[in-house]
Amino acid sequence: MESGILLGVDTCGGVGSIALGRIVDGRAELVGETQIAGGELSVWLVRGIADLLVSAGVKVLDLAGIVAVAGPGSFTGIRIGLAAVKAIAESAGLPVVTVSRLALLAESAKAECAALDAHRGQFYCGMYGPGGAREMLLTAGEINSMGGLAGRVAVCEETVAQLLEELFGEPELIRVPAPTAGDAIHFSLQKWRTGDLADVATLDGHYLRGADAKVGARS
Repeated sequence: MESGILLGVDTCGGVGSIALGRIVDGRAELVGETQIAGGELSVWLVRGIADLLVSAGVKVLDLAGIVAVAGPGSFTGIRIGLAAVKAIAESAGLPVVTVSRLALLAESAKAECAALDAHRGQFYCGMYGPGGAREMLLTAGEINSMGGLAGRVAVCEETVAQLLEELFGEPELIRVPAPTAGDAIHFSLQKWRTGDLADVATLDGHYLRGADAKVGARS
């Protein structure tokens, strides 16, 4: 994609975000971005998208596509976000690209690994290197049996950083702000270039739990 306006939606974390990015000569220029508290997504997400479009003077039919951060993260948040993305995409005939929050976090820190709090004493872990990408749901014991997380590890939650330091000594942690919908738009450009689009009809979250646990990574 060399030009057009993209809507970004990220509802995976404690704070959700929506953004508009204008693609010019294959690069993304952020037009606007808004945050929404995770507990208010069901009430404010669709209205927030509408308000963001109005403030930018953009109509839904002006959009070239939608970027959705599909997880891992809050199960409820992901479901709300993807339901909104699917409704807009189907009604307007828009293509959708999905990105992994772990891969997005690793990219923002230029790190080989990323870790997020999965609660229940578990971590969402992404590992990216020459051998390919892997994303897994791991306990501390499983991480320890692997010899820890290799390379630089991107974290955006201080609780995760402190636990990793307590459990595994001194990994090379890269603390960065939580990624946003605006970051996702920038990160998605390679997928737009290669036509790596999601199937809107079967759009689902990247939960890394249950049947989705320990599968190949989504970037």
